[in-house]
Amino acid sequence: MYFYIPEEFVEMERQEPGSQPRLPSAEGSGCTEPLYLMNQALFIMAQLLTADLLHINELDPIRRYLPSYNRPRRGGRYSAFQAKPGSGTAATDLVVQIVLMAESMRLQAMMGTYGIQTQTPHEVEPVQIWSSNELVKVYQHLGVNKKLKLSGRPPRPIGALGTSKVYRVCGMTVLCYPLIFEVSEFYLYRDMALLIDDIKTELHFVSRYWRLSGRPTVCLLIREEHMRDPQFKEMLDLMAMFKKGNCDGIKVRIGRLQNLINSSCIGNDSRSGSPMGASYECLGNTVEEHLTALYNLAGTMRYWRAVRYSSSLLHYTVDSISPFITAVLVNGKQVRASYECLGKTVEEHLTALYNLAGTMRYWRAVRYSSSLLHYTVDSISPFITAVLVNGKQLAVGVIGQKETVFDKPLSPSEIRSVIYSTIQPYDVIQAVLQQEIVLYCGRLIATSPDMFNGILKIRVGWVIEAIKVYLEIIGKDVNAMYNYSPFEIRQLLWKVLNVREWADEEHLTVLQLRRLEGCWCRVPSHFYNQVWDIMIRTPEGISVQGHILPQQPTLSNMTQSELTFALLIEEILNHITYPEYRQIIVELLSIVSTILLRNPELSFRKQLDLDELVNNAYHMFCKDNNIERKDMKSFYAAKQSITTGYLARAVVNNVLKGGELATSCLDSIDGTHEDDLQHCCIS
Repeated sequence: MYFYIPEEFVEMERQEPGSQPRLPSAEGSGCTEPLYLMNQALFIMAQLLTADLLHINELDPIRRYLPSYNRPRRGGRYSAFQAKPGSGTAATDLVVQIVLMAESMRLQAMMGTYGIQTQTPHEVEPVQIWSSNELVKVYQHLGVNKKLKLSGRPPRPIGALGTSKVYRVCGMTVLCYPLIFEVSEFYLYRDMALLIDDIKTELHFVSRYWRLSGRPTVCLLIREEHMRDPQFKEMLDLMAMFKKGNCDGIKVRIGRLQNLINSSCIGNDSRSGSPMGASYECLGNTVEEHLTALYNLAGTMRYWRAVRYSSSLLHYTVDSISPFITAVLVNGKQVRASYECLGKTVEEHLTALYNLAGTMRYWRAVRYSSSLLHYTVDSISPFITAVLVNGKQLAVGVIGQKETVFDKPLSPSEIRSVIYSTIQPYDVIQAVLQQEIVLYCGRLIATSPDMFNGILKIRVGWVIEAIKVYLEIIGKDVNAMYNYSPFEIRQLLWKVLNVREWADEEHLTVLQLRRLEGCWCRVPSHFYNQVWDIMIRTPEGISVQGHILPQQPTLSNMTQSELTFALLIEEILNHITYPEYRQIIVELLSIVSTILLRNPELSFRKQLDLDELVNNAYHMFCKDNNIERKDMKSFYAAKQSITTGYLARAVVNNVLKGGELATSCLDSIDGTHEDDLQHCCIS
């Protein structure tokens, strides 16, 4: 089926696209007039290719079907690829060149006292050191053609591989520092530990995916504010590691830019931790002046809790300012940003407090104020795209409230609108915390996609819930999570994502493991195909937690391997309230699939009620172990080999009740297949 524009309307359509009517295909109407459409052309070309009447070289003269190093290329514009995989630089032999750039001569002198040699932008002239954003502006002019109404490159950020090349721009030689060194309104750049980890990740990514001729050259920009950070010693340790020529298994060479540029890849283009007093200044006002302004603002708005707290502060120490900031922000979120107090708007006061809290590393207050200011992570779009191109989807939103799914790339403004309309009304801090999670997931999936095996949709609200579950397991205050540094949040994310790697080592219980995996809704391989097989033999459909998945029109509208079907199953699983119960349902479906596979003559005449099957298995478990039936925690906490047996028995009893081939079904759980059943769930 297709739609087309009649020949007499084609010229008018060209003059004003979208103005002319589209007619449905004439197939079956007796019309014999041929319509030469794209699908017909592809069909004919496919026939010519398979009949050896057309060679692929004739179809693709620029050789796009060949590897990049074998394609014909006009010289002088693009970076050259390695000659071929066998003769190029292997990943194990690649050396990543590092240039250390100090922001000022004073910082350079200070770094020299630690034995770290750096250069200033003045010393590397005529080579210019640019922000990657400047290169983005240059690229916006490439390909512009007003006659053809072609714009230049969209203002997307330059990635790690792009900033590892030396550029020739209008006669100038330019080296750009990576995106991780950009100073932005968002607070992530303030965390030194996160920056150090980002540098290592950047080097790992470059060393793994570099395929151009010449060595990658990474410019690391050191700012004076880094020197004042309490964790600056860790940065010095990293640079000392660079001097030894190795960084976590990556070969690196640190040196002066003038000495490294000849071996580079050339691309062408036409805080001190002490308490702060009331005299400390931020955005032109002292802490005392900001507190006074907020005291008056709170009094004007009749926020008495904040008024009493201001009035009670006599010593403006680090420990006393943080709760005050939080108290004011909690109450101030309903105040218009343009409301004025003592000559400044609420937005200006919030900005001042955001910077002050950032300097003092009070992450809860930083997150709260940045959310009220509607800040967004810089260049969040590429990280969402990284998740999507790996076959996953993203969903943002607070648990129990409406979610928004990212299933296609969006612009930064669209993402900002979604985040602050979907999340902030229900949880102010999560509006920025979920952005952090999206950023970290995007980076992790780009370098380690295997970590996300079995996860179809990354629901960020449930990821935060998984972190809370882990904090409960290790005896930490869950509410303190919002005051963790961005680097600590990233570490927690890695922990809950790789739970099976450390579960035995840290003596995690089965219940705890099920809770963590249930938050991710991780399923075994081929799980969705198994559910399809169950659906084929369940005419009345499947039900769980009040949600019914009918056999028809599900099977007639979808195919077994399509993403839409898998997403439908994942959505039903997401309606289950408790993550540990979600995992039990996943185990149950895997067991049902195994039984049906062993007994192809079986089918379920009635609707397959998964809740009923789990309850029956739980009752048998309690009876056999003399346990009083209160809640199902004891069942959730049982080993998988035990729950597998009881769930299989419940399925058998269901078949027996329906009078359907009992003997054949009982064979499924005899000694021959018991091991298969016990291992049919997540391994």
